[in-house]
Amino acid sequence: MNKRVLTPLRPAARALTGSTYILLGFDALRAPGGRVDQAGPVLSAMRKWVPLPEDDELIVRGNAAVQVAAGALLALGKAPRLSALALAGSLIPTTLAGHSYWQIEDPATRKMQRIQFHKNLAMIGGLLFAVLDQP
Repeated sequence: MNKRVLTPLRPAARALTGSTYILLGFDALRAPGGRVDQAGPVLSAMRKWVPLPEDDELIVRGNAAVQVAAGALLALGKAPRLSALALAGSLIPTTLAGHSYWQIEDPATRKMQRIQFHKNLAMIGGLLFAVLDQP
């Protein structure tokens, strides 16, 4: 595609993508609430492989802080590959903890969570495209 067309699209794509994580991260920082309970089983499983603090709320808030910081960096076009990679990494446990649809019995709730799970996979895919982007 013509470089003249791509040049203005890159900052717009980064700003749109980054702003989503800034908002999601601020929400989780301000009120981690149910996210902490949802994260518990995933964090417990991760602790078998990774030395994580025992305080689940601290980890949820830390993940939120990564999303805010990396989202802001991505939106500003600062270290876009690194910030996109950090966001993708933060979104993996978030997706597993928040949208484990395979554990839900109610068909309507299961369907909704499956959609959210796959939406997050699409977001991870978009972030990976940002990691691979050649400016």
